[in-house]
Amino acid sequence: MNEFLSLLMLLFNFFAIMVVFRKWGRLGLYIWMPICIIIANIQVTKTVELFWLEATLGNVVFTGGALVTDLLNECYGAKHARRAVGIGFAALIALTVFMQIALWFEPAPSDFSNEALQTIFGFMPRIALSSLVAYLISNLSDIWIFSAVKKRFPGTRTLWLRKNLSTFISQFIDSFIFTFGAFYGVYEPSVLWQILLTTCLFKWVVATLDVPFIYLGRRWMDKGVIAKADQEAGSAATA
Repeated sequence: MNEFLSLLMLLFNFFAIMVVFRKWGRLGLYIWMPICIIIANIQVTKTVELFWLEATLGNVVFTGGALVTDLLNECYGAKHARRAVGIGFAALIALTVFMQIALWFEPAPSDFSNEALQTIFGFMPRIALSSLVAYLISNLSDIWIFSAVKKRFPGTRTLWLRKNLSTFISQFIDSFIFTFGAFYGVYEPSVLWQILLTTCLFKWVVATLDVPFIYLGRRWMDKGVIAKADQEAGSAATA
């Protein structure tokens, strides 16, 4: 059942990213970045079994962020990809600060959600710190590797190479930093290594499966579809 739900979430994630890109162009990708970061950092507090191994939930949505930055890098350049990373970084800081303040409020006698919020967000500072470090290092690595490979092997024929190589390396960096930063001392070492293994494998599978979508985004860009979406989004923003 978990495997089916993961596939369902994966397909919805790809579909949502391509919809916002087609509808709002670069602005849509900027908007999606904080959405995926916030969702992933809430979901990551839940562990699930995938193919008889323990893994943290949130990998599907978080890995979608790599598709966002790769689309920006491919279609607009590294500067815009780094801007999206900065937007996601700001969103994660805002989430952490607001929810920590929210936990300080004394709940009313009729409150029914405080205990659940404490469970999810009480652990958030450690998760957020680990996530911030992992997020920045891995995403900036992804952008740098993608750009370096693109300079060495330009053209759409090698798009799959720069997409997979940058994502594989950056997601391993992210998984290693986050897993041991967030959960060391919380889980047994054997569980930690299971989480790291399944997280990396799962992210690599997701990275492979999203290759057709970055080709689709590149095709839309070449046909002028995204340029029109950028123009309409820019007009709406200044109206």
